[in-house]
Amino acid sequence: MNIKQENTWGELGSALGKGLLAGLAGTAAITLSQMIEMSITKRKPSDAPAKVASEITDVQPTSEETKAKVNQEIHWAYGTSWGVARGLIGLTGLKGLPASLLHFGAIWGTALVMLPKYDAAPPVTEEPPKTVAIDALHHAVYALAAGLVYDALDAGNKHQRKFDHLIEQLHLKGILSKLKP
Repeated sequence: MNIKQENTWGELGSALGKGLLAGLAGTAAITLSQMIEMSITKRKPSDAPAKVASEITDVQPTSEETKAKVNQEIHWAYGTSWGVARGLIGLTGLKGLPASLLHFGAIWGTALVMLPKYDAAPPVTEEPPKTVAIDALHHAVYALAAGLVYDALDAGNKHQRKFDHLIEQLHLKGILSKLKP
């Protein structure tokens, strides 16, 4: 039983909004993960976002400073927008780790195809295994963080959770089955 009336457009809007917030959290998590990894491995930041944006728009950054700024803007916009996919996954009823695994597969799979297509990275078959593992780890951090945030936002408000718990208790005690005609 549900306190609120079914509203398909409202549910879609809610899922997309929660997804965007989850995508923002996932982007923050992957950014932190990459910063930690780069400090350990001494790797320079990737310029893949700016490369792809330049290929798609046919606009080149005018300086290294502008390139770095565009890189960050694209990184945050792209990562946040992937939260929409998590929202759509949530609409299917899939939650927790299965939803995060599906989200991870969509995100990392897209990166593995898109980056080589736009000459922003070599094909995965030409990358060292360590590089592939690090990339997979970063994308897993994103998907898990986004999933945790989405599921937390999708848990319902305090009153809905209390009501659902009451209904569950009444079912367990058999009271509701006695009330049905």
